[in-house]
Amino acid sequence: MYFSFSFQLRAPGKALLDAVCSHLNLVEGDYFGLEFQDHRKMMVWLDLLKPIIKQVRRPKTTVLKFVVKFFPPDHTQLQEELTRYLFALQVKQDLAQGKLTCNESSAALLISHIVQSEVGDFDETVDREHLSKNTYMPQQDALEEKIMEYHRNHFGQTPAESDFQLLEVARRLEMYGIRLHPAKDREGTKINLAVANTGILVFQGHTKINAFNWAKVRKLSFKRKRFLIKLRPDANSSYQDTLEFMMASRDFCKSFWKICVEYHAFFRLFEEPKPKPKPVLFSRGSSFRFSGRTQKQVLDYVKEGGHKKVQFERKHSKLCSIRSLSTPSSEQIEVPKQVKQSPKITLIQSSQPDEIQTLSPRKEEKLVTEVLIQHKSPSPNKVPLEKRAKEGAHLTIDGEDAAKDHIQQNMKNAHQPSTAGSLTGSPHLSELSINSQGGMTVLNSTLSPNLSPDGKPSSPLISPFLNEPICIRTDDEEDSRKKKFPTDKAYYIAKEVSTTECTYLKDLEVITVWFQNATSKDDSMPEQLKNLIFSNFDPLHKFHSSFLKEVDQRLVLWEGRSNSHMKSDNQKVGDVMLKNIQGMKQFTSNLQKHYEALIELEKAIKNSRKLDVLCRDFEQEKVCYLPLNMFFLRPLHRLMHYKQLMERLCKHYSPNHVDFRDTRAALAEISEMVAQLHGTMIKMENFQKLQELKKDVTGIDNLVIPGREFIRLGSLSKLSGKGLQQRMFFLFNDALLYTSRGLTSSNQFKIHGQLPLFNMTVEESDDEWGVPHCLTLRSQNQAIVVAASSQAEIEKWSEDIQMAIGLAEKSGGPVPELMASSPPDGKSPEEGPVDQESEDDLSASRSSLERQSPHRGNTTVHVCWHRNTSVSVIDFSFAVENQLSGNLLRKFKNSNGWQKLWVVFTNFCLFFYKSHQDSHPLASLPLLGYSLTIPSESENIHKDFVFKLHFKSHVYYFRAENEYTFERWMEVIRSATDCASRSRLLKHKESHLY
Repeated sequence: MYFSFSFQLRAPGKALLDAVCSHLNLVEGDYFGLEFQDHRKMMVWLDLLKPIIKQVRRPKTTVLKFVVKFFPPDHTQLQEELTRYLFALQVKQDLAQGKLTCNESSAALLISHIVQSEVGDFDETVDREHLSKNTYMPQQDALEEKIMEYHRNHFGQTPAESDFQLLEVARRLEMYGIRLHPAKDREGTKINLAVANTGILVFQGHTKINAFNWAKVRKLSFKRKRFLIKLRPDANSSYQDTLEFMMASRDFCKSFWKICVEYHAFFRLFEEPKPKPKPVLFSRGSSFRFSGRTQKQVLDYVKEGGHKKVQFERKHSKLCSIRSLSTPSSEQIEVPKQVKQSPKITLIQSSQPDEIQTLSPRKEEKLVTEVLIQHKSPSPNKVPLEKRAKEGAHLTIDGEDAAKDHIQQNMKNAHQPSTAGSLTGSPHLSELSINSQGGMTVLNSTLSPNLSPDGKPSSPLISPFLNEPICIRTDDEEDSRKKKFPTDKAYYIAKEVSTTECTYLKDLEVITVWFQNATSKDDSMPEQLKNLIFSNFDPLHKFHSSFLKEVDQRLVLWEGRSNSHMKSDNQKVGDVMLKNIQGMKQFTSNLQKHYEALIELEKAIKNSRKLDVLCRDFEQEKVCYLPLNMFFLRPLHRLMHYKQLMERLCKHYSPNHVDFRDTRAALAEISEMVAQLHGTMIKMENFQKLQELKKDVTGIDNLVIPGREFIRLGSLSKLSGKGLQQRMFFLFNDALLYTSRGLTSSNQFKIHGQLPLFNMTVEESDDEWGVPHCLTLRSQNQAIVVAASSQAEIEKWSEDIQMAIGLAEKSGGPVPELMASSPPDGKSPEEGPVDQESEDDLSASRSSLERQSPHRGNTTVHVCWHRNTSVSVIDFSFAVENQLSGNLLRKFKNSNGWQKLWVVFTNFCLFFYKSHQDSHPLASLPLLGYSLTIPSESENIHKDFVFKLHFKSHVYYFRAENEYTFERWMEVIRSATDCASRSRLLKHKESHLY
């Protein structure tokens, strides 16, 4: 298909690029550029500021390619699905041309996602014929079996999701987004230079041997054939102040220098650099500068909704490829006739699967741009993409290996968690896709009820999360999407098994995929420790992947989405649970070794600075949304969840129910496992908590010692000569520490003092000091007065301190010194502003330019400090049971519509995702100190199953999709909100697992 438009050849290059992006409805066109081969046979970028006629000297023979120019560090920063589709085309072409170098596993995985996108779910006959007629990379035949093996695991994956997973694998390859520029170093050794979002890279062949981050680079310049990098002075660096590289010619050198300037400006600057004033007499050096929006401006523009949202639908592009490849001529759209005298340029997008080609202008004065797309379609008369996709684009760059860690993770796909039955979230950030149909071929409109105005289903990538003012769903739209689901409470309990299992699998992948990948990159972790950790977690991941598929298959049958004649035989889940819980018993020895693995990991960290840095860096990764050692406890906690779910199911069933016997047997089996592993779990939880506190507190030499037990932490005010000063208190079974918030880069708490519990006394002293809710703590020769925020808080502290004193009296041994030195209780350091939860937090990724933080700010210690509250070991133990995952609709106080989010509740915190597939949360809402209520009539909510969370000026409304999930969310959130709610819940709890 051709399209054409006219403009002056004397117009700047930006006019042509803008015209192409406008025709494609491409909002994020700033990532792309126009590339062509000039008269010197060099591939150069069209300068956006210079007139086209001054750059394209031979318009009749010049081919302009519309290609990706800037590769962001994370493809999830690409907010538009059309942009992601064009990036996926880039990967396909580079792979086919042999530019994207990687190992066989990575290549096979990439091709498997391409095949899934083009032909749909795995079919061995179709796959073999399709691969025989389509070459996606050189020497493809040797990988055919491995490609089909991977393709088998992508069941139910939509084309849009396949493109996303393709980018997820590709972005981890070392050479993804890299263009190599031949050069020589000072010794004459042949090397390649490249530029990336992080800085200048040096390659030997396709192996990166050096990197110079932008932060280290002071100046870039070139003199004839010499490319110069001036570095900032660094006493610890062995590099010279100025690095020099020789390139083939001045033109090659200048071309590379220009792209370096553009990369630096695009990724490092907040706004487009202003032009320098022209010199009056003569100029020295090049006047080239970056033109266009920076990445931050693009992200802000899309986030603020400064564009009209255009629907874009992806379909399997070669669903009938076997037939269509044999008769390609019938697939091609006719080219409209052109006026004879029309000058023209055609943009080309290379071979697979779409083709855009560039012709050349015949006149100087006017330029007509035409784009031809050859696309193989299920129907000869219809191109299977929306208009936005029809006018595709060409992309280029190189890459190398790193997809090994995604092989297991892509075994699961498109998990739709419960009640709405829709794929509403975008797979931005999605590393884990789990198929809720568990292998059933029923991916139809029930999974994508996001209807466009014309009644056609919109792309599952349209996320209401990206931009609330643009993407909010109105109440009428949401009601129209509702689908009838079974009303039996047992169905919703089974659905809870599925949704929480989805989260549990992703937690396992933090260890089996992400942490394993991080440790495999160097030798900082001993092989024996690697075997101890990963040999215990890998079998668990494999087992629970199969378990989730089995549960989801049962739910599909229960919902009647397939095999409806068998519906009455599948309205149960106890048999599935019994079978799999019995299968879990084989892992009892694995689970018992988790404590040993946790201990050995901490020992190795203590003995190896390199491993310590690796683990700390890994904890800053977005995927590690909880402390790393918390994930070692997840398998034991999960057993408790199964027990709780089976208890609830047994209470629901009558003794004569067809599923009662299996459910009761499953409860007996899981109760036995929980009892058997109870002691291990208690020790692990205490050890994990002490290790976590050690990272939050500075000034302690030996916090983690045998026999020490954590009891309570929280914020209290300490009375001194300067009045009440806020302090953070930590109560153990042998000592009470108090700290203030430090000014370190990691926001650690600084020790101010300690009180041994042996012979300590506690006195109520409100009357004596005139301060409400206060206690006097006397220990040996020291006494302090502390005050709490409420009477309930001070009673909890008093009770726990009295209990701890009793434990210390019983032990009777000497108390080890906690601190290396006891600093005086001086002036409390200045505190930063209280953490705010706002709409911005939910609309921007943690990786965005303005939100890079070196410290996780939502740890329990920091939350208690800001919310002026406390939590005890009992609270932590009770919180283990209260974990939940699922879809919720969220509304801000002053907004009109509801956003659908995937929400995970754990560790006293709500974590928000655009969809269940996301590997990490976009934002979190710590709930300690919040109040949980039902909206009043005056708040004009007028919807069922709505609850309200509020803390000071922060107000959030959340809406569940049925009565069962509403009650469950209320139950678990109540356990983490204000102290009074937690107290009531603990008092009315029938029994506690500990």
